[in-house]
This record gives sequence, structure tokens and C-alpha cells, in this order.
Amino acid sequence: MLELNNIHTFYGPVEALKGITLKVNQGEIVCLIGSNGAGKSTALMTISGILKPKAGTISFIGSDISDMPPHSIVEMGISHVPEGRRIFPKLTVKENLEMGAYTKSYKLRVTSYKFKNQLDMVFEMFPILMEREKQMGGTLSGGEQQMLAISRALMSNPKLLLLDEPSLGLAPIIVSRIFKAIREINQEGVTILLVEQNAHAALNLSSRGYVLENGRIKMHGQGKDLLNSEEVKKAYLGE
Repeated sequence: MLELNNIHTFYGPVEALKGITLKVNQGEIVCLIGSNGAGKSTALMTISGILKPKAGTISFIGSDISDMPPHSIVEMGISHVPEGRRIFPKLTVKENLEMGAYTKSYKLRVTSYKFKNQLDMVFEMFPILMEREKQMGGTLSGGEQQMLAISRALMSNPKLLLLDEPSLGLAPIIVSRIFKAIREINQEGVTILLVEQNAHAALNLSSRGYVLENGRIKMHGQGKDLLNSEEVKKAYLGE
């Protein structure tokens, strides 16, 4: 479904991604793990068009998306949940979800079947959002904001969901709920590329994983194999 081939991405003169190559097959959950500054978030922002690679190609369902603007990438079926949630704090929960459903090629009609179908799906997954639908996004708890950020991304009915640190700063009970939701989303047919510092939880959830270090892919393999790797245990699992 998604293939990155020898991607180089820069922040000014600084090379953040140094020729990474990876693929995500349809129906998979694939994780990217690594330390702070390894390039994980940069990889997701490059896929979603926020950053442009200086070299290499990105292919999604057979089409080259390397030079596409972000809104066109969303319309192709890729949604990005950024690190830090980035909800609209002065819009209500419902308005945040409406924004997620709006694309350039689809002029939002909140009475449409498509919108109502997606809304019912996210409210069933996160019932607290239905209770809070008239509440301002900025007044939600951290866990509720993360649920809203994921739900907003799902409103465009994506084929591929990019998740950047969904457990960051959340209480363990909320983290469990978020990871349960990620599995449910995948079971509904959405392919997932997950960036996560909680390497143990990410590898347990994922069919495959990549270890990113200083902008390069250092290791990759089945999730269970990486969990059992002595190098991964020592560097990322605290064992």
C-alpha cells in the first residue's frame, strides 16, 4: 500500500532522514520506534506532505505522492494524527469532527449519509465524545483530546492512518483504551503506521516494526522478533 524508497528529508541544512526505505502492506499495523530525534515524526510528516523529500520516492497504492500537497494526500486516503493532538481548542467536539470530514473535493454536508456514518462510527468507538459534542475541544482532558484527534482523522474515511505518539502524556488506563481503539480501527480495515515511544506496547500491537536511529533504519522485522531482540530490549525496552 505504502512504500518509501531512499527518502532524504531536510530541515534547512540538517538532514533528518538519511535514505530510509520502508513499506506498509494493506491491512497491517506497522510501527516505527526509536529515541527522541531519530526522525520518526519527520517520516510521518514527509508521507503526509507537510515536509517534502529532497530525494527518493513515496508511493501510495501505486501512485507517486512525493510532490503532492497535503490536502491531495488526504483525498487519496491518508490521514495523519500529529504528535501533540493539535485539535482546534476553540471549536466544539462536533465542529472538530466536521473539519476532519471536509476536503477540497468533498464539500461537507453535515446531513449527508457519509458524514453521519463516520460520526456514528467514532461515537461508538469513543462514547465520551458524543457526551461532549457541544463542549469546546480545549476544555477536554488530555485523553479525550487524543480520542478527538484520532476521531477527526477517521472522519475522512482513510485507507491509511498515520499515528504519531498517541500515548504521549496519558495515564496508563487511557493508554490501554487508545491502543484498544487502534486495534479496533485496524480490524475495521484501516491500515496503520504507528510512531510510538512506548516500544513494548507498539511492538506487541504491530505485525511488523522498524527501528529508526539518527535518520536511518537500523533494524526491521516482525513485531515479536523485535520484542525478543537483545539489542532492542537494551536500547528501547529498558531490559
